[in-house]
Amino acid sequence: MKGRPLPVPLRIYRGAAAAATLLAPAWLNYRISKGKEDPARIGERRGFTKVERPRGPMIWVHGASVGEIVSVLPLVERLMGRGFAILLTSGTLTSSRIAARRAPRGVIHQFVPLDAPAFVRRFLDHWKPDLALLAESELWPNLMTELDRRGTSVVLVNGRLSLRSSERWKRLPKSARALLSRVDLCLAQTQDDGARFKALGAPRVEVVGNLKFDVPAPPADGATLARLQTAIAYRPVLLGASTHPGEDEVLIEAHKQLRNELPDLLTIIAPRHPERGADVHALAQGAGLTAVQRSRAPLPPADTDIYVADTIGELGLFYRLAGVAFLGGSLVRHGGQNPIEAAKIGTVVLHGPHIWNFGAVYGRLDAERGAIPVADAADIARFAFASLTDPEFQEDTAHAARRAVDLLGGALERTLNAVDPYLLQIRLEGK
Repeated sequence: MKGRPLPVPLRIYRGAAAAATLLAPAWLNYRISKGKEDPARIGERRGFTKVERPRGPMIWVHGASVGEIVSVLPLVERLMGRGFAILLTSGTLTSSRIAARRAPRGVIHQFVPLDAPAFVRRFLDHWKPDLALLAESELWPNLMTELDRRGTSVVLVNGRLSLRSSERWKRLPKSARALLSRVDLCLAQTQDDGARFKALGAPRVEVVGNLKFDVPAPPADGATLARLQTAIAYRPVLLGASTHPGEDEVLIEAHKQLRNELPDLLTIIAPRHPERGADVHALAQGAGLTAVQRSRAPLPPADTDIYVADTIGELGLFYRLAGVAFLGGSLVRHGGQNPIEAAKIGTVVLHGPHIWNFGAVYGRLDAERGAIPVADAADIARFAFASLTDPEFQEDTAHAARRAVDLLGGALERTLNAVDPYLLQIRLEGK
């Protein structure tokens, strides 16, 4: 199928991406040296694979990173239950490890190819997906162009478009319309997201809610949890979850402020990027505290002040250990991390002011008093103390958080209902 013409900026992008193909090996080797790529699977980033395509209809589901992958896993499971083979792709090393641990058995995971015409063509020629489900806002020009040429239906699931991104795309209205016109159906998280997609040229938009609300609480290995609980015993636990540079120091200061009232306090800091574990460890030691990295010690010794959780896929453990958690990316201008998993487990959530990535979620949690805004170490110390010493306050806050999350659920069923016509079409064409 011949694709539709592209506006000049997108043609320039395609040309530049094609020219840069020769530089891809050097770029990928650099990323390997930084620990950001899997050297054993680096060919996947250029569209190569050692995995055979299974026979029959296949649905391709793509999420950029950890958050997107976690949000689409319940959808993947339901699609597999209907008999479809699933190709799941992502772009980060951490998300690949999450997929390996949590995706249903039989799902094929691949790294998404770099957005160069030759790589994307090679990828699509091999996998030949019957339907592409792209999470949130993964609309890469070469990818969309090649899917369009093949006549592959594209559904944007859990669609999200921030005001900032929308304003940027408005500077290139023809390019935005060209990309979005190649999306058969856009399933937006919120009314605001839907309005922005429509304004930029998406032909069909439905607001179905946020799939993240339907994600089950993150799992935790029972034996590992029991060992940690035994090692921690009756110590109160404060968690810093998915922290970013500039926030670890604040948590360390909050710990120091709390020690006067809670001398047995254990603070667990789980950096958003585990490779920062050594840096967090050094910060804690520099502040005169006893620090241990989980990558070096599977259990915290009794005299540990700061336990640095520099591992992957274990937040479910730490949410269950902690009575209260500060969610990172919110004291620095990152936009916040997803609070839904913590809320479902019943951990009290503290967050800073920079939460635009999950603005609607935090707005509802704050309105229901299921999360607590903080501005600095003193705030964290004050509300952590209340959560760790007042069982009624902790339970009321946790209950409010669960109630808010439950009220916002249902996006999974609405998403499945919306894609049902595409699934039916695939089955009819396969007969």
